[in-house]
Amino acid sequence: MAKKGSLSITSENIFPVIKKWLYSDHDIFYRELISNGCDAITKLKKLELMGEYEKPEEVEYKIQVSVNPNEKTITIKDNGLGMTEEEIDKYINQIAFSGVQDFMAKYKDKANEDQIIGHFGLGFYSAFMVADKVTIDSLSYQKDAKAIHWESEGGINFEMTEGEKTEVGTTIVLYLNEDSTEFSNEYRAREVIEKYCAFMPVSIFLENETAEPQYDTIEKDELTDKDKVIETVIEPAKTEEKENEDGTKETVEIEPSREKYKILRRPVALNDTNPLWNKHPNECTEDEYKDFYRKVFRDYKEPLFWIHLNMDYPFNLKGILYFPKINMEYESIEGTIKLYNNQVFIADNIKEVIPEFLMLLKGVIDCPDLPLNVSRSALQNDGFVKKISDYITKKVADKLSGMCKTDRENYEKYWDDIAPFIKFGYIKDEKFAEKMGDYILYKNLNGTYLTLQDCLDENKEKHENTIFYVTNEKEQSQYINLFKEEGIDAVIMPAAIDNPFISHVEQKKEGVKFLRIDTDLNASFKEEVKEDDEAFKKSSEELTELFKKALNNDKMDIRVEKMKNTGIASMITVSEETRRMQDMMKMYNMGGMDMSMFGGAGETLVLNANHPLVKFVLEHKDGANTEKICEQLYDLASLAHGALSPERMTKFVSRSNEIMMIMAGQKAE
Repeated sequence: MAKKGSLSITSENIFPVIKKWLYSDHDIFYRELISNGCDAITKLKKLELMGEYEKPEEVEYKIQVSVNPNEKTITIKDNGLGMTEEEIDKYINQIAFSGVQDFMAKYKDKANEDQIIGHFGLGFYSAFMVADKVTIDSLSYQKDAKAIHWESEGGINFEMTEGEKTEVGTTIVLYLNEDSTEFSNEYRAREVIEKYCAFMPVSIFLENETAEPQYDTIEKDELTDKDKVIETVIEPAKTEEKENEDGTKETVEIEPSREKYKILRRPVALNDTNPLWNKHPNECTEDEYKDFYRKVFRDYKEPLFWIHLNMDYPFNLKGILYFPKINMEYESIEGTIKLYNNQVFIADNIKEVIPEFLMLLKGVIDCPDLPLNVSRSALQNDGFVKKISDYITKKVADKLSGMCKTDRENYEKYWDDIAPFIKFGYIKDEKFAEKMGDYILYKNLNGTYLTLQDCLDENKEKHENTIFYVTNEKEQSQYINLFKEEGIDAVIMPAAIDNPFISHVEQKKEGVKFLRIDTDLNASFKEEVKEDDEAFKKSSEELTELFKKALNNDKMDIRVEKMKNTGIASMITVSEETRRMQDMMKMYNMGGMDMSMFGGAGETLVLNANHPLVKFVLEHKDGANTEKICEQLYDLASLAHGALSPERMTKFVSRSNEIMMIMAGQKAE
């Protein structure tokens, strides 16, 4: 006898909530219904192992999805444990006991998705996001169970009758609403199933009921009991004409005739039921890791290396994290960490589980113990999730530090590619910084990789706790040469992340100071000038006034030094503090701000009193070309330090031409 009724929801209809709130992506119904089928099969397999169910020999556990774009229907069929009338009443009609009532009472007025607690068994009802009508046909594995047919339109009223199903399992048919007919398209269905169900533990097959059948021709010995033979194909023998020694010709058989079979194309599962992360790392080959990376991330650039996570205590977590080549200067960083729960895809890049800096990586993490909310797509924000995040951070740090200690050659080979990621992690994650601080490498002027302690030891005698660095080898080449002449080392730090990184190191390592090599003129490069050298003081004052007047800038900071290298006439130095402020402002698009509010531009013009041109200016203060030489020395120093503005460059080129004409003994027109 038919049983009719309203779905047991006391407060108000839950479907608007399901449609608009619980599931932000309507395509997720495929995941919910297919994973329910997987659960039913997994449970039946356990009963079989326990001896409580005997599977017919010909049955293969699988999920069959059939789409019919003409009828606008989707059928999802599993051969799991099925349901009795009582079970349908309990799990479908009452919507997971009082779970819904509790849910509605607590959360109907709250818009914060994070506050949903626990599983409510509402996955089946995601079908009503896309369907006007849903039917269920189910036959329980239990002895003498009767088949049950259930149907509901709109998810409010239902009717339940005895069904006609003869095989154990459950078949759900969705009659799609007008807004959702796309999901009965074979290619759209394939796309969604591959997105959510690519690694589910039960084979999933997709069939288009309206498509023409497809066939393959196979060899006789390839035929299996499962193949459906359409026809037998006799391939005639292959012959060729052969000339005998006496000049006669005869036809010779070179391949005998072959019997082949035209069969209905064998179905191919859409998913990999035993993904690589489920295997023990010792069982996986390098090629398998690379193939898995290409398949999952559709990235054909090889990853640098990877970490295979595999733990079962204090929580169950498996996964593989890949280090791709990261170029933070020129590419947008699009890492992807895919999160799974028992091989069911949950979401990409869930920030509660994946520390921010790890988002630069690509990988998969499967954690069955994750506390998910009702829609499986957001996590409860609890301490357990933090433990998982900390564990992942620890494993990454262990892998990197271990590589530095035991495989330094490869670590150095990868360093330039992984440095941005590690520095980002050092800034963003305290625990990662603690573990990795001693394994961050700095490349020096000779291309040698050093640790922080190595760098400090290199310059210990002359510059205790100071590390000099270079941001642009081309622009700072003049300074690099000076350093090399005096045997002082510096490290190369050209990346955008290096500016905040070194500030962070200075905060963590008390007393350590980073100075760019053009910050000041190192004492090693200068001759000592006695304090009572009045002649030098006088010439310094005269040169300062002369240059301020020639450059029409009485605020300019000018210093005169006696440099050991007599080949350098002028240089620019920039205060470290000011330059870092400028870099920070550029990073935050504040480049138009007036630097004078921070005490000037921090730029100093250094003149070498030992250079013939500087001496010439001093001796010919009123000379016809003295101003030109002053301007030229300033522009040359600026060029050696970086670029000139377009206006200054135009004047520099024009002035250079004038100077060359003077040298050639000609007068400018």
